[in-house]
Amino acid sequence: QVQLVESGGGLVQPGGSLRVSCAASGFTFNEHWMYWVRQAPGRGLEWVATITTSDNTYYADSVKGRFTISRDNDKNTLDLQMNSLEPEDTAVYYCSVFSWRDGKYYGGKGTLVTVSS
Repeated sequence: QVQLVESGGGLVQPGGSLRVSCAASGFTFNEHWMYWVRQAPGRGLEWVATITTSDNTYYADSVKGRFTISRDNDKNTLDLQMNSLEPEDTAVYYCSVFSWRDGKYYGGKGTLVTVSS
């Protein structure tokens, strides 16, 4: 079964950097596009970034130029490098994958990133 386990969240000051990671299993990682989404307190899910099977990347306007999504197909891991963090980036960050077999998105339990002084 699909398993996604996020890690690396924590407390960081405004302007700081943090890298969150996702360990994937239960599916053929290198054959799937991968996503980062986030949920800020009291708000809905927000798409953050996408990386395709060809390593093409796409970002939400709110994080473009500050965040970098990457993948390691040998280790089945997905990363999100976050720089110049702002308080508005405070959220639970989830990695996600769409299963064509099951017709739905899967996500992990998330990792909390708090940007505060």
